Amino acid sequence: MESTSLTLINRLRLGEDSEAWVRMFGLYRPLLVVWIRKFGVQAADEDDLLQEVLLTVSTGLKSFEHNGRPGAFRTWLRNILVNRLRNFWRARDRRPLAADDSDIERRLTQLEDSASATSQLWDRQHDLFVLHQLLELSRARFSSETWTAFTRVALHGERPDIVAREMGLSLNAIFIAKSRVLSRLRQEAVSLVEWAGNFPTIL
Repeated sequence: MESTSLTLINRLRLGEDSEAWVRMFGLYRPLLVVWIRKFGVQAADEDDLLQEVLLTVSTGLKSFEHNGRPGAFRTWLRNILVNRLRNFWRARDRRPLAADDSDIERRLTQLEDSASATSQLWDRQHDLFVLHQLLELSRARFSSETWTAFTRVALHGERPDIVAREMGLSLNAIFIAKSRVLSRLRQEAVSLVEWAGNFPTIL
């Protein structure tokens, strides 16, 4: 990835940056699809609704102002999803397959409420999806040995001395592997839409 001090959100605001939009789509599509499906949207309508959400993000970014608090973009995106889902189910002749209108509205209201368990689940899943993307972006830059050492120690919580012995490496080599990968993850994170202060915990 091209190194840049601009966050993804600022790159998107500048206009014609196809790489930034590809990254935005790849970063958020899996998360949005999961939540669209949670609200009973059929496969035939899934892509159209996803495009509506992303189009709203595209047009809304010009006026979006980050307040500096962790999770501001995450909350903004959640609200866009809620509004698009609400419009979708209010459209003529659309009815959920497994739930009536009142149940859909109740669940949307819960997702909209930042204090609800549903909203907090959105926050956790958002962070996990973004962490997964960070890992995928970084993995190809390291040897399998370095990546294995990192994942065993940093992600799986194994003791560095045991990992070193089993992999036939020095303890210092394990710490260097972990440090190199974490450094790369932080570089990738800087260019994302948002970097929450407590996310992810391994960083």
